[in-house]
Amino acid sequence: MTDVRVMTRDDIDAVAAIRVRGWQAAYAGIVPGSYLDAMDVEADAERRKEWFDAGGDRVDNLVATDGDEVTGWAAFGPYRGEPDDAEVGELYAIYIRPDRVGHGAGRTLMDAVRARAGERGFRSLRLWVLADNARALRFYARAGFAPDGADQLEMYDGIPLRELRYATDLA
Repeated sequence: MTDVRVMTRDDIDAVAAIRVRGWQAAYAGIVPGSYLDAMDVEADAERRKEWFDAGGDRVDNLVATDGDEVTGWAAFGPYRGEPDDAEVGELYAIYIRPDRVGHGAGRTLMDAVRARAGERGFRSLRLWVLADNARALRFYARAGFAPDGADQLEMYDGIPLRELRYATDLA
């Protein structure tokens, strides 16, 4: 059974592994291999520990757990783009350990994000997703998100990749 709770400093090593391995699994064949190969779990964990020790910022970090094991991670907070609207939140990231994808942890974690974002006063939630990530597009659609027409290009080792903005109302 999957439970969700607020991330602690003790979860950071597991979260870094989930994030890096999640990127490498989800974006294989989409993001250049050189970019994915350069990702490092230990370096990611160190950056997160520094951020955590500095007091973080306005980001909420949640972890999905199965017993004592961290199986997923999500981060959300205020929307980072225009317009600067305190009622618009952004899902910055959601990753499930690759060997646990498809077992319900993602749905449980997304439900918790939506609930907590609403508790923070966000009326809507946005996210950016790579246009070629069909699995993520399906996941977000099932979670109630839809494209809102905005897109952007992000560079990965000199390769431009298109991202779509998805949004959902939380009311």
